[in-house]
Amino acid sequence: MKKWVLAGFLISALGLSACSSSAVMKSDAGNITQDELYQAMKSKYGAQTLQQLAAEKVLSKEYTVSKAEIDSEVKKAKDQLGAQFQTALQQYGFQDENDYRNTVKLNLLEQKAAFKTIKVTDKELKDAYAAYKPEIRASHILVKDEKTANDIEAKLKSGAKFEDLAKEKSTDTASATKGGDVGWFGTGVMDPDFEKAAYSLKQNQISAPIKTQYGYHIIQVTDTKSKQSFAKMKNTLTAQVKQSKVTQDMIQKVLKNEFKKSNIDISDKDLKKATDLSQPAVS
Repeated sequence: MKKWVLAGFLISALGLSACSSSAVMKSDAGNITQDELYQAMKSKYGAQTLQQLAAEKVLSKEYTVSKAEIDSEVKKAKDQLGAQFQTALQQYGFQDENDYRNTVKLNLLEQKAAFKTIKVTDKELKDAYAAYKPEIRASHILVKDEKTANDIEAKLKSGAKFEDLAKEKSTDTASATKGGDVGWFGTGVMDPDFEKAAYSLKQNQISAPIKTQYGYHIIQVTDTKSKQSFAKMKNTLTAQVKQSKVTQDMIQKVLKNEFKKSNIDISDKDLKKATDLSQPAVS
């Protein structure tokens, strides 16, 4: 996933750079001027950041991404990562959730532009419908070790309430406060082992301890949805099939065409290659 490297900070530096010698840092060892800061940031991050900003500007003219669409993608990440969401943001270099949302928006814009070039056959749609599994709603209790999970399973079999044990024992603090509820989800959202176990359960059934990369889960499916007709699902299935066909090369080709149509002119000679997608936009 592409990263918006210090985009906001760089824009501020660009705005302050014009013939500026004001010091942004003073010390006994010497000062650092706004112009020095701008040149250093432009050299290191300029082309990459300008390319990303240009992509959003150009694509936003033709395509629209709603707040609801961004919220949905962020929710999927939170559902999948649980309590590890903030840690994952840091590991991937995002400053905060808002920084991540910026990247989600750009990815959705690129996806919509790529979708326009993809054809889907009736057979592909019918195969997708046959493989489709409706969303389910589940709760879980997550613990670090198998012994603790087995102890919780025994308490549940003895009549303890799932919600009470989730609040007391689960290490997934986000869902623990809600009695373990992780909400509705479909395939391809949760950890694969978690998903497989959850979809194997009947409504209100409780699983044995399930091991995933996050620890040991005890899962309860609390609600299920019925599979809608093919006609009602056709638009959703079309989007899913198209998404499965999107590649990075396709996105690069689409962006190259969009940049060409927009007649982009970059005045700073050091940033000329920012929209040259034949090579990485790294100075």
